[in-house]
Amino acid sequence: MGRTFLVVLDSVGIGGAPDADRFFNDGQPDTGANTLGHIAESCASGAGDSAARSGLLHLPNLDALGLGAALELASGLRAPGLGAVPTGLWGAATEVSPGKDTPSGHWEISGVPVPWDWTYFPNTEPAFPPALTAALIAAGGAGGILGNTHSSGTVILDELGAEHVATGWPIVYTSADSVLQIAAHEEAYGLDRLYAMCEAVAPMVHGMRVGRVIARPFVGSVESGFSRTTNRRDFALAPPSPTLMDWAKAEGRPVHSVGKVDDIFAHHGMDDGIHGADSELFEALLRWGGEAEDGSLTFANFVEFDSHYGHRRNVPGYAAHLEWFDRALPRFLATLHPGDLALFTADHGNDPTWIGTDHTRERVPVLGWGAGARAVGQVGFADIGASLAAHLGLAARGAGRSFL
Repeated sequence: MGRTFLVVLDSVGIGGAPDADRFFNDGQPDTGANTLGHIAESCASGAGDSAARSGLLHLPNLDALGLGAALELASGLRAPGLGAVPTGLWGAATEVSPGKDTPSGHWEISGVPVPWDWTYFPNTEPAFPPALTAALIAAGGAGGILGNTHSSGTVILDELGAEHVATGWPIVYTSADSVLQIAAHEEAYGLDRLYAMCEAVAPMVHGMRVGRVIARPFVGSVESGFSRTTNRRDFALAPPSPTLMDWAKAEGRPVHSVGKVDDIFAHHGMDDGIHGADSELFEALLRWGGEAEDGSLTFANFVEFDSHYGHRRNVPGYAAHLEWFDRALPRFLATLHPGDLALFTADHGNDPTWIGTDHTRERVPVLGWGAGARAVGQVGFADIGASLAAHLGLAARGAGRSFL
């Protein structure tokens, strides 16, 4: 029995979502957003150049699996530098869940489309209802909170970091996602104290159909500036029904989480979890490539495409991170055994050339190693989970159909 590996390149969308006109950034519909395609075009024009990289977007290993072909299938764009004849499984997936966020994408990939509309906090000041504000103040234990607004996570540290250190009041904010984020200084406020605050308010927030409470720890000083650390933790609403990981666990299969995957699923169906920077997570993926048990599932998420470059609209940084992953990819593929299946995909888009700072509604690539050279065409997010279940010999109990 072979092993399965599901790798999410967080936010690496490929355009073409048929309902993009229903999703917005700063009042503009996402129609025409194309994360990968616009990065490739920017690199071709020189707008992707930096001290770290230059020239055409160079992704020979992902492109060999079928990345350029998937991009053209999804959006009709033949991207500069991406035109290899696919040697792997390739296609494009379309989401049906009514969101362009992390839980929606990951849950649906794992067989469970979101059955409700998420709650989003209004872009007003204050952003949170009085009862939630009172609960936040009580849970924070400092007598008050800062923020209570929509903001970028990096901008709000510049605005309120010094006041937070001086007062001890945690910084609470939201975004265009269905999320409540709490930022606090790891040393001045305390990491465990921040986690405890998030855990205390999570049931109330989840009861409002808000998807996640995210702990956003940071370090630094007024003099040196403030920066977020890798000790982020997501306190997520649990999926409404069993996912691929639960199906696997029900049949005694080991399930390994790399990155924020265990948090996204409220730790349901996971044996273990490893967190850290993307470079550390890749080493963890390599370790599971060498050590994962026969019949196991390893589920990885590489978040820095999204958090470091997409939201910050940093085209050169996003391009460089794609090229980093592509250079590292052969090391992982070399750990795989005959009979293994590795699928690479994304959960949504985050076009760094787009207006605003929010995710973008896009199709995502589906690339596979271990299933031969085959085109699977246009599929659904849930078909990814169904296909992995089929490879593992599990009874698929979700919404999708296997494309294997």
